[in-house]
Amino acid sequence: MEEEIQFYLSEAEESMQKALQHTSAELSKIRAGKASPSMVQDLRVDYYGISTPLSQVANITTPDARTLLIKPWEKNMLGEVNKAIKNSDLGIQPLQEADGVRLNLPALTEQRRRDLVKQAKAESESGKVRVRNIRKDVNESLRRLLKDGAAEDAIKDAEGKVQKLTDNYIVKIDELLSRKESEIMTI
Repeated sequence: MEEEIQFYLSEAEESMQKALQHTSAELSKIRAGKASPSMVQDLRVDYYGISTPLSQVANITTPDARTLLIKPWEKNMLGEVNKAIKNSDLGIQPLQEADGVRLNLPALTEQRRRDLVKQAKAESESGKVRVRNIRKDVNESLRRLLKDGAAEDAIKDAEGKVQKLTDNYIVKIDELLSRKESEIMTI
C-alpha cells in the first residue's frame, strides 16, 4: 500500500507541475506592451486544407519592441497568415508586405492594461482550479486505498502532503500572476 500512496503523491506533483507550466504558457501569450512571438505562434492558418499553427509555416521575429514580423516560408501563404491575424482576437491590423506580414503593436492604454490584468487573473485562477482538481482526484484515490485496507494514518499523512503540494503550487501561480501584472502595468 505504501508504494501506491507514493505513486499517487508523485503523480499529483507531476500533474501540478504541468498545470503550472500550462498557466505560465497561457500568461506568456498575454501582451504586456512588448512584441513577443508567443502572441501569435499558436494562431491557426489554413495550410493546404489543414489547420496548422502559424509557427509551423512561418518565421516570427521581433525587429523592435513594438513590431512583429511574420515571414511565411511559402509566398502563397501570405494571404492565409493575413486572414488568420484579422480573424484572431489580437485586435491588431496586419500590414502585408512583399515577403511577410508586419504587426505594429500600439502602445497600451490604461484601460487596455486593466483588461489585460483581468485576463491574466482569470488565467491564473483557472490554473489554481486545475491544481485543486488534481488535489481532489488524488484525495479520492487515497480514500479508495483506505477502503481497500490501507492504514488510516498513512492516508491522512498522504492527504497532508497533497495539501502542502497544492498550497505550494498555488503560491507559484500567484507569483507568476504578480510578475505578469507588474509587467503589464509598467509603462
